[in-house]
Amino acid sequence: MKIQLVISKSSWANNYKKEILNKLKKFSKGIKILQNHKELKKNYDISIIFSYFKIIPKLYLKKSKINLIPHESNLPKGKGMSPLTWEILEGKKKVFFSLIEASSKADSGVVYYKKKKTIPKNFLFDEIKKIQLDENLKLIIRFIKFYKRKNKAPKGKIQIGKSTFYKKRSPQNSEIKIKNSILSQFNLLRIVDNKNYPAFFKIYGKKYILRISKS
Repeated sequence: MKIQLVISKSSWANNYKKEILNKLKKFSKGIKILQNHKELKKNYDISIIFSYFKIIPKLYLKKSKINLIPHESNLPKGKGMSPLTWEILEGKKKVFFSLIEASSKADSGVVYYKKKKTIPKNFLFDEIKKIQLDENLKLIIRFIKFYKRKNKAPKGKIQIGKSTFYKKRSPQNSEIKIKNSILSQFNLLRIVDNKNYPAFFKIYGKKYILRISKS
């Protein structure tokens, strides 16, 4: 079986490239992680679009028999960017992890699998991302095993219902309001990336950076 992956250059998933490859290498030899969909090669069985920030045109999707996208929401609700982050910010304790077929419209392909998972309320960014990684890989491996056994994809379900969309988060979304309590903003503190978009607040004409950890 021939498998290829594409991950955006700025994605959190790049921190786990070695683990991703170790999990998948028993199913395919010589897997490479690409950072641009234009690098996708022809005649592959499966392309895994793992935390990629662009919609891939049909021309490139046709290079593989199957194109998979892991997505962290109960589709069709929660399409778009950073769904897991937004859901935690909304206070959700249980979230959905979905595996879908890529299409020319954002997060609109058939759904192969869905799984519900509890995110512990005291988990911070790195711990949340590790759950995201693990759950996505479980669904991907489940699909690959089915494909190897049946030589075809499992039957997917067409998304039914009204779609909702999350926008892309930016560093400005990590601002802490100094007049609000820490408790009321704890979910925001949980999802900030200390390195790339740390929490901050503004006072007296200056911006102050906060980095959160726990003991």
